[in-house]
Amino acid sequence: MSTTVDLPLLPLGRGKDLSSERGVECPGDLPAASDPDLVARARAAKEALGSRVFVLGHHYQRDEVIQFADVTGDSFKLARDAAARPEAEFIVFCGVHFMAESADILTAPTQKVVLPDLAAGCSMADMARLAQVEDAWDAMVAAGVASSVVPVTYMNSSADIKAFCGRNGGAVCTSSNAESALDWAFSQHGDDTKVFFLPDQHLGRNTAVLKMGLTLDDCVVWDPRQPDGGLTAEQLRDAKMILWRGHCSVHGRFSPDTIDDLRATIPGINILVHPECVHEVVLKADLVGSTEFIIKTVEAAPAGTAWAIGTELNLVKRLAAAHPDKRIVFLDKTVCYCSTMNRIDLPHLVWALESLVDGVVVNQIEVDPDTEHWAKVALQRMLELPGKSHRD
Repeated sequence: MSTTVDLPLLPLGRGKDLSSERGVECPGDLPAASDPDLVARARAAKEALGSRVFVLGHHYQRDEVIQFADVTGDSFKLARDAAARPEAEFIVFCGVHFMAESADILTAPTQKVVLPDLAAGCSMADMARLAQVEDAWDAMVAAGVASSVVPVTYMNSSADIKAFCGRNGGAVCTSSNAESALDWAFSQHGDDTKVFFLPDQHLGRNTAVLKMGLTLDDCVVWDPRQPDGGLTAEQLRDAKMILWRGHCSVHGRFSPDTIDDLRATIPGINILVHPECVHEVVLKADLVGSTEFIIKTVEAAPAGTAWAIGTELNLVKRLAAAHPDKRIVFLDKTVCYCSTMNRIDLPHLVWALESLVDGVVVNQIEVDPDTEHWAKVALQRMLELPGKSHRD
């Protein structure tokens, strides 16, 4: 005899009927801290360190961690905030690995960047390994197109991928300035220019098709798991956009069917999504933009309006709590938190801060000098772009 059990993907489930909730309640809600003294310990350690420590909190972090952040924001903004605080000896980055790398690249050599949990990675960034990217570049050389290809990597990539772009005449972009970055890239080699965009295929495709006037036929996808990326030399020669087969594990799960359902059940609802979402979702959305754009849009929205937001749930829940005069729902009832981002929890933060109080630097993130140099070259090309602000 079988019995009904909660899905194994939701081990923290509380059995809530999501259809009766506002839409942002998650069946995998995070439990309370197991140690009631953790908040007091974190506060005491931070006070003991004083101005020697600067805590960065990414928007997708859980509230129990965000409360101790000196600044909050997206990854590149936070890295620049850290660089603007040279008096801070320790930069504790509550985010993921590639973000801490960017902070190490931009901060002074005397500053030490700490990631409270080294397991806090990014599935998207991990989808593009340097050796794989170099193999793809070799295939472009063999196809005779590499001399007209400009590599552009999203900020959500490892330092060595940023350095690869720097070495090969390319640049970094954020979700806010991807259009400017592509406009710059396509100007580099005249009409023959191609862009090699990594690691997020969706941001690349959405920007190229919806902002740059390219067609879906102008885009091909390089799959590192397939021989020669699953592409022929002819396909590489014909393409304008060579997209890396990578995606965000959170944004890639939102579905156009959910948008249809929401529009049917909540008349007048506004659909607001991040450009890392799949193309079909972006086409059905009312507004598309970066995390900062999403926050500012909700803040400026009139009272009484309804919004379905397609981005990470910690942020959506925070927006719903901050704006009770608006109806804010999560775009998907089954996708919850970014699992890797949530590895930065209060116990890890307390451990990192108390270790610093004791004179022990744990989990320091260091980028080697050569990688740092070429990553800075790619970042500088981004900073020189006209127009859009440099936000994620």
